[in-house]
Amino acid sequence: MSKEKVQPGKYVTISYSITDDAGNVVEQHDLPVGFVYGSDTELIGGMDKAILGKSAGETVEVSLKPEDAFGEHDPALTFTDDIENVPPQFRRVGAEVQMQNEAGETKTFYVSRIEDGKVTVDGNHPLAGKTLTVKVNILEVRDARPGEELTSGIHAVNMPGSPTLN
Repeated sequence: MSKEKVQPGKYVTISYSITDDAGNVVEQHDLPVGFVYGSDTELIGGMDKAILGKSAGETVEVSLKPEDAFGEHDPALTFTDDIENVPPQFRRVGAEVQMQNEAGETKTFYVSRIEDGKVTVDGNHPLAGKTLTVKVNILEVRDARPGEELTSGIHAVNMPGSPTLN
């Protein structure tokens, strides 16, 4: 019997890591995550296409330019103000700030720098503007079970010997 290959309608279980252009691991999922290939789940930067036709046990590695990953860094989403104009709870790097535009849309910004009495907040994804390498380990490929295609997005799966997260 031949190995199942990743194709639309197949249930796929993966683990993966993402590294930046300096080789730093910026995200890693060692616990298996699964999805039905071809459902509304989108993998970063066209990884869908990269794993198409692959089988369990194979590894795929792809380099992603910023435009294929989290986009270019947009300087219009970075603001700096005097620290005394900023409430105390936001006076630390990493603090999350919700901002609303004139249309009432809310966006999350993060305090990215505090320097010389100034606070800088940034609405870009932390990985925007970076070239990334994604390494995907394909752990399982099988026919989807009834209802699995209704599970939206990547989710943790219960594999033998692993804790369940969903």
